[in-house]
Amino acid sequence: MNELFNIKDYVVVITGGTGVLGRCIAKYLALNGAKVVILGRKEEIGQEIVNDIMQAGGHAEFMKTDVMDINAVQENCDAIIAKYGRIDTLLNAAGGNMPGATITPDKNIFDLDVEHFRKVLDLNLTGTVIPTQVFLKPMVKQGKGSIINFSSMAAFRPLTRVCGYAAAKAGISNFTEFMATECAKKFGEGIRVNAIAPGFFITEQNRALLTNPDGTYTERGNDVVTQTPYGRMGAPEELCGTIHYLMSDAAKFVTGTVAVVDGGFNVFTM
Repeated sequence: MNELFNIKDYVVVITGGTGVLGRCIAKYLALNGAKVVILGRKEEIGQEIVNDIMQAGGHAEFMKTDVMDINAVQENCDAIIAKYGRIDTLLNAAGGNMPGATITPDKNIFDLDVEHFRKVLDLNLTGTVIPTQVFLKPMVKQGKGSIINFSSMAAFRPLTRVCGYAAAKAGISNFTEFMATECAKKFGEGIRVNAIAPGFFITEQNRALLTNPDGTYTERGNDVVTQTPYGRMGAPEELCGTIHYLMSDAAKFVTGTVAVVDGGFNVFTM
């Protein structure tokens, strides 16, 4: 049997796991044998996701957290280690945006709310750094582990409107590359750090921006589809294969990579 893609009994931690993408990824990994721990702020939604996974035959649990609070994240980590004895993969999926950190077509840079900008940077970038610091420690002790961060199309190209979010995601891509070298040089090749950069997927965060109440695309939604060679938005499950690969031994020699899953959006030029 080929074991390269075998993730059975992997202990996987997903921050921000109560969103549309996190929910789909958690269920996919659990049904492929992983023991999934979902970290988030929304306890009711988190438990609903866990129940759905368990009913489908997978293993999952939810822990409430705040990725901006290192003590809370450390408590989560301690509880996971006490129960499972190890952590194999960390998915840093927590993030978000705020209206004040965007610049709509009728506004300009002088309308940017610097406080909102700062909060968006913190939630996305610092909210990736803190869990990385905490969950990396047991990986170093066990000599093996994989961290997968969530970047974005906005990290590659200066998309209009999303000023704060784009700056944060560009920082995540850079942090991913930095940590790949940091870990390899100081902790050995067993620790790998990569990122995934999703194209455009409909989530609760961007639904109103990309779609109308009747489900048709807004002007911005149509712009996205026009600039995507596949001619459509992505489906959440289309992220799962890349994540599965990056966390498995099939990607044993892969670190510092930002894997793009975008239907060709990032390479389209005309």
